Amino acid sequence: MSNLETQPAEQVCAAGEQGDGIELLTPRDVPLGGPRAMDVRRTIPQRARSLVGAWCFSDHYGPDDVSDSEGMQVPPHPHTGLQTVSWLFEGEILHRDSVGSLQRVRPGELNLMTAGVGISHSEESPAEGRPPRLHGVQLWTALPGSALGVDPHFEHHAGLPLVRHDGAVVQVFVGRLAVAGEDLASPATTYTPLVGAQIDLEPGAEVRLEVDPGHEHALLVDSGDVTFEGDVVPPSNLGYVAPGRSVLVVRAGAGAPVRAVLIGGLPFDEDVVMWWNFMGRTHEDIVRARDAWTAQIAELLDGATGYADGAAGRLFGQVRGYPSGPLRAPALPDLRLKPRTRPGQG
Repeated sequence: MSNLETQPAEQVCAAGEQGDGIELLTPRDVPLGGPRAMDVRRTIPQRARSLVGAWCFSDHYGPDDVSDSEGMQVPPHPHTGLQTVSWLFEGEILHRDSVGSLQRVRPGELNLMTAGVGISHSEESPAEGRPPRLHGVQLWTALPGSALGVDPHFEHHAGLPLVRHDGAVVQVFVGRLAVAGEDLASPATTYTPLVGAQIDLEPGAEVRLEVDPGHEHALLVDSGDVTFEGDVVPPSNLGYVAPGRSVLVVRAGAGAPVRAVLIGGLPFDEDVVMWWNFMGRTHEDIVRARDAWTAQIAELLDGATGYADGAAGRLFGQVRGYPSGPLRAPALPDLRLKPRTRPGQG
């Protein structure tokens, strides 16, 4: 999914201060621009914390009734330096990209796109035969410097590992996690140690998650009354815990079932600059990426966009089959940012 904000802030992403208890990150509502867009609830990045492991972006959307609308319509747009993780609770999304992928994703399945040096893609609610509601999360992970030059590629994974235990269902879509003595490992490609998992609890149920104590974690609550490590995390909020725990406890209140998403990983040891859909290390990285994307777009007489001649052979390639042209990049902010040092350094 694209960040469709028309005036995106340039984010310098770094780990925040780490305390002993739960840090509660509240969402902000972000309209994804235009009459065909959706509203999402974004918990990272934000000023208090911009990374959880390598997870650098979290949008939570729905449930939206798409039975009488176009649903999700995100025209072709570029990415650099990150992976996109598409995970649904309800509905379907059709993914197209510039390496030739055409893939639907459904609940319990993973669409994972690695941008590397550069890729472009679109996402849409299928025109026919789609479920009436759309509901899920869009997550991004930052690629480490060692992976910034990888070739762009796409993966789809169904049949992901799952365990049912004492009123809990845990499904791991990225990385690995141990639950009730079972080691759940996703086949998805990652470039730093990560975990991403959906957790469903019956009313009153509890699950104990065995995790790497060197990792930091956060729980995004979709629905239900939830306590995470003994603290309440309201729906649409993200509850963060610092490294140092080998077991994490998630408990549902007695009144309703719970659905939540756990993300985590080894604290990311590189500061990065993120603006719009680009991830880099310097302001110049962002400028180069924007210039390269802008050079691939042709302005048409009716105010629409198309692809410039030779776009398919350029950095971001060309997405084929989407019914409209690519998104224009927003104007860059009138400032220059440099990555700041992380807490405890310099």
